[in-house]
Amino acid sequence: MGTFADIIQGGMGVAVSNWKLAKEVASKGKIGVVSGTALDSVLARRLQLGDPGGHIRRAMADFPWPDMVKRIWDRYFVADGKSPEEPFKPVPLPSLTPRKSAIELLLVANFVEVFLAKEGHEGTVGINYLEKIQMPTLPSLLGAMLAGVNVVLMGAGIPQAIPGALDQLAAWDPAEIKMQVEEQGTHGPTTQRFDPREYCQGDLPLLSRPAFLAIVSSDIVAKTLSRKATGAVDGFVVEYHTAGGHNAPPRRSRGDSANAGNHTYGEIDLPDIARIRDLGKPFWLAGGFASPEALKEAQSLGAMGVQVGTAFALCEESGILPEIRYETIRHYLAGDLEIRTDFAASPTGYPFKVATPAPHLVPVAPLPEPCRVCDLGYLRRPYRTDAGAIAYRCPGELGGFVKKGGTVAETVGKQCLCNGLMASVGLAQIRDGILEAPLLTMGEDLSFLPHVLKDGSPVYHAGDLIDYLES
Repeated sequence: MGTFADIIQGGMGVAVSNWKLAKEVASKGKIGVVSGTALDSVLARRLQLGDPGGHIRRAMADFPWPDMVKRIWDRYFVADGKSPEEPFKPVPLPSLTPRKSAIELLLVANFVEVFLAKEGHEGTVGINYLEKIQMPTLPSLLGAMLAGVNVVLMGAGIPQAIPGALDQLAAWDPAEIKMQVEEQGTHGPTTQRFDPREYCQGDLPLLSRPAFLAIVSSDIVAKTLSRKATGAVDGFVVEYHTAGGHNAPPRRSRGDSANAGNHTYGEIDLPDIARIRDLGKPFWLAGGFASPEALKEAQSLGAMGVQVGTAFALCEESGILPEIRYETIRHYLAGDLEIRTDFAASPTGYPFKVATPAPHLVPVAPLPEPCRVCDLGYLRRPYRTDAGAIAYRCPGELGGFVKKGGTVAETVGKQCLCNGLMASVGLAQIRDGILEAPLLTMGEDLSFLPHVLKDGSPVYHAGDLIDYLES
């Protein structure tokens, strides 16, 4: 993939790290990254908004299988866009046995996002996935590879199977990954198998195997992946618990009944950089490294550079709605922006950073529980029913989760991350006349803002940030 750059733009949220942001960063010689989360829903909703600018149409025209594109276009495209009162048409929910239409949508959606990010320059473009969202992963990888993605990054778990899957897909061979299924009982391991030749036929294009960077929070995980991954791990992004999005749980509270509920981070949770350096692979530091001093510090420790997320999330090329970005910046400068690690919010069970202005300034109006349905399903958990069948549930669904055998305790404090993150990028669902409220995640350190803002304006660009980081 060529020479690694000193700055990786983080793959954030649902369409926060969109193709426009990744393209801008990559065109400036850094690694631009698109978020691979929920791209099937993102594509379908953009089409239902009328494909403003015609970008999706342009990318789809380059996809190797026009019949597949036509089926998706005919199903989701709405000329001039749907009315604001009309709900978005849903896409197939992720499952262990996805239907053909779901596979096709994943292939095309990942292709489109990467194609647009790579268009018009020779820079390096990556895509970020979450290990916790397993069911769409294999066809998503292939779609990104069809568009020539240079790097795949993955965190929120230990992605041991992904390097080997990349090797297999690059050769157009079937790939499979072991799935995490709750209440498996005496049943054997459950795997998901994906044969690309079942969906992509005729003259198959040559594929390049992208570099794989694992996002880790400890030297222990990095060492495990170096030894036990199914293929080559080409490097690591070492993420501190100050980063936005999902964080690794504090080590002191894992499996320790004496510390149950004692959710605090300390020295024990800091990665041992010397041990990671000794693995002999390129690595980047992430989580509070958005300054020229932090970049130099990371490099002095042996890192290639840094991964920066939040600082790119608030720039003009980000997918976050402008009004949300500007309000967030204003509240930070006013000193009343709250960024906290919420240990209950995420249905994954991982800690999750939630950013809100001071509660007394912006009252929270959550969707009523009767309206809370799992209609996107990316964080649904497969589980075995008493009859041995595979079913799905998410604690963010609240009452529905309990009806499916979950406990009330598991739902306490849970939020619907899927719908909330969609809303933050202007793709909010509406049901029963109620629009989903946005959910915003950020890292803890926003001290870069005074250095990139000028003349009291809340506006800055990705290029301004890069110039600052390299100053």
